Amino acid sequence: MNNPDFPFTFKNIEKQYIKAIEKGYKFITCEDYFKNKDNLTDLTVVNRIDIDLSVKKTEILRNIYKKLNIKGTFFIRLHAKEYNPFSFENFRIINLLKEDGHELGYHSEIIDQSSIWNIDPEVCLRKDIEVFNRMFDVNIKGIASHNGSTILNNLDFWVKNRPSKYGILYEAYDEDTFNLFNNSFYISDSEWTRWKAYKNGKLLINDRRSFGEHLEDLHKLIYLLIHPDTYYENHIYE
Repeated sequence: MNNPDFPFTFKNIEKQYIKAIEKGYKFITCEDYFKNKDNLTDLTVVNRIDIDLSVKKTEILRNIYKKLNIKGTFFIRLHAKEYNPFSFENFRIINLLKEDGHELGYHSEIIDQSSIWNIDPEVCLRKDIEVFNRMFDVNIKGIASHNGSTILNNLDFWVKNRPSKYGILYEAYDEDTFNLFNNSFYISDSEWTRWKAYKNGKLLINDRRSFGEHLEDLHKLIYLLIHPDTYYENHIYE
């Protein structure tokens, strides 16, 4: 399918990654950024992937990254009705991400959990981190708050709490120690059928250019967020 109204194919996003490499961009994980943010000298893309709905599609993205030698941070939900991260197939795919050298992080929903289960969100968070680390044999360094179907905002937990309290380095939108969103050119496909962009934390109204199109401006630091669920091989209904 070559219809320009359906641009979110895996083939197209691969072309955009290739273009970034040709422009001289270096791809790093969120943990890499946290540890080296004061010493970045290259054109840099902090490569973030939120697995909201489909681990199966994530394997296609993983294969693209492997071919292009790109690393990224994959944030994984534990309580999604859409997928079980511990199923035979999903665990296999997530373990491949770890083996390839990608960073695994927790895509948290602790305010939603707290409201639904009537359990303190701090208790939810500590349990989830422990389960995540034990199941995937990792020691996660980062969390990204998931924007789900409730009216609650999972980011609210971090207004009065700091990641270090829970043995992690950063929350992906943290304005204190991480502070990437406000100091970068942020590009996201999170509206599912179109792109959006922020410059130093401010929304660029009606700027629907793709990641590949923004590369022409050679922004020194790009914070890229994509979702495997957005992409398809042939058509949007596959």
